[in-house]
Amino acid sequence: MEISFNKTKVLATVGPASNSYERLVDLVKEGVDAFRLNFSHGEYAEHQKVIDHVRRINREHGTYIALVQDLQGPKIRMGEIENGGVEIREGETIKLRCDGSVSSSSHLATSYTELARDVNVGDSILIDDGKLEVIVTKTDKDVEVEATVKYGGIVKPRKGINLPNTKVSAPSLTEKDIEDLQFGLDNDVEWVALSFVRTGKDIQEIKRLIKERGKDTRVIAKIEKPEAIENIDEIVLEADALMVARGDLGVEVGMEKVPMMQKMLIEKANQAGKPVIVATQMMESMIVNPRPTRAETNDVANAVIDGAHCLMLSAETAVGAWPLETIRSMNLTIQMVEEQHEGVFHRNFTLDPASATFYNDSLVASACYLARDTKASAVIGMTKSGYTAFQLAKYRPKAHIFVFTENKQLLNTLNLVWGVRGFYYDKFESTDGTIADIKQTLLDGGYIQKGEVFINTASMPINEQKRTNMIKLSVA
Repeated sequence: MEISFNKTKVLATVGPASNSYERLVDLVKEGVDAFRLNFSHGEYAEHQKVIDHVRRINREHGTYIALVQDLQGPKIRMGEIENGGVEIREGETIKLRCDGSVSSSSHLATSYTELARDVNVGDSILIDDGKLEVIVTKTDKDVEVEATVKYGGIVKPRKGINLPNTKVSAPSLTEKDIEDLQFGLDNDVEWVALSFVRTGKDIQEIKRLIKERGKDTRVIAKIEKPEAIENIDEIVLEADALMVARGDLGVEVGMEKVPMMQKMLIEKANQAGKPVIVATQMMESMIVNPRPTRAETNDVANAVIDGAHCLMLSAETAVGAWPLETIRSMNLTIQMVEEQHEGVFHRNFTLDPASATFYNDSLVASACYLARDTKASAVIGMTKSGYTAFQLAKYRPKAHIFVFTENKQLLNTLNLVWGVRGFYYDKFESTDGTIADIKQTLLDGGYIQKGEVFINTASMPINEQKRTNMIKLSVA
């Protein structure tokens, strides 16, 4: 299968517009590297079909497309509403009950039972991504809140509620999430995204559940709460990757703060050598239009320049009218930036001599600097855990990053990581023999050409598969 390949990866959400086998194949051909399963919607049977299709694509086409299970988290929503909607007007006082009843012209209701206990007088309650806002004037700390309408409009059923000033007592992992996670782990999903992360403990908890099952699923922390920003360093430490979830983040902290937060989050993730995904509204207008706006094209380009590993599409590919055009358009923009902007490549970092991996990290950094100075066409890593691949990507070499491993699932996992292309390899004999073998594989596949410089990193002796401790420069 001929696939377009950029260094910055693309994660596409699957939905009714994209869930057939044929459509998924077409999306992969256009350059999708991973598919997101949104567990806020859909039955298990539907998700199972998509998982089976993606696994089949990997088998039949020799690809390593990753699966990302996105858990709903404690998303607070309006309940059902009489006549499909109720209007609230600026200045009026409304009652909001947290008893799961049906909203009517006399009161609004949510199924989140702790709302009256969590909020305090003066707190904002935002409805439908902040399109409507009410301010709490009274709470009985049991089932009823009184509030004054600041921005009115039509309240529609099942719309999200955000509480930006409130410490929400709901756990990050709800009962539904734990059930959904078990389903994901049964299917060996490569990545799981945890919504509304607030502290490092949230990540520890989900990792404990994954470890109990003996799985190697990696955890993405979705950053969408003010508390997550406050605790960002401990979250970066615990998570395997970050997602800049700009939708709820923008509602909770204010839109104007999101651009600089995006840059800060990308920088912290890159410093830690962990993938970072930029999500929400990247190509929103393409849900209905065959072309993006200039602003969206700029947004995609800027995320690439900021140093995102991966860009995510939500409704554009899940329910949009133009999923293939969206991927094509996003990939063209990524390609232009990577061809024309030198600043995307060759990042430098100060290493920590006290780190347990200091020697290995220094070696990987040196390999990337060597690739830059010799204009090498490839840097090659061998890995068992994936650590070397994450580290190579951190330095953003202009050379291709080719990673060889005997761990098939890891190849899918690494497909989300900037610049990494994976190869299955299980013949670890002598160092020279392995390096010669890998060179031949890359030459035969047309990945490197005769006369080009390439750089191998490996661990000697190679059959022990310890941490990287060797660099070798060769000419093909």
